[in-house]
Amino acid sequence: MNKSTRVLLVSLLSVAVLAGCSKKVKEAPVAPVETAPSAPVTGPSTSGLYGPSDLENDACLRQRVVYFDLDQDSVKPEFQAIMSCHAKYLRDRPSSRITLQGHTDERGSRAYNQALGERRGNGVSSALQANGGSASQLTVVSYGEERPVCTESNEACWAQNRRVEIVYTAQ
Repeated sequence: MNKSTRVLLVSLLSVAVLAGCSKKVKEAPVAPVETAPSAPVTGPSTSGLYGPSDLENDACLRQRVVYFDLDQDSVKPEFQAIMSCHAKYLRDRPSSRITLQGHTDERGSRAYNQALGERRGNGVSSALQANGGSASQLTVVSYGEERPVCTESNEACWAQNRRVEIVYTAQ
């Protein structure tokens, strides 16, 4: 037997052995878990358009704080769904208005934090506009470090203060 024939036979034999070794695993059926019935609150009303009551009833629209990493002003991917919900609300309700309040932690100069708060607000504004919101419905205000939600000097507290709050001024 020549060398290439031997290599071919060894390869075929290896494949046959490996195929014979695979196990067929039988999965046990999973019993359904019973949960308490709840009203769905994760989408627009039955007409498909958001209404003013959805601001309090819809789980996505109730999320009105976007958090940022240290010295960053771009919206993190985990907040894109929130941006989509609020942009859809703006599209569905052309008379609605939002104020985007930019905040920072206590580190950095007052001027730097004012500018960073504004950049964060503009970042959220851009994300809302990219999802279909209108610039005429958005106002950006920077409070810098002036309105902290947590006053301790540690990373967990600073992370809570690096945020943009979405405030509806007209529904």
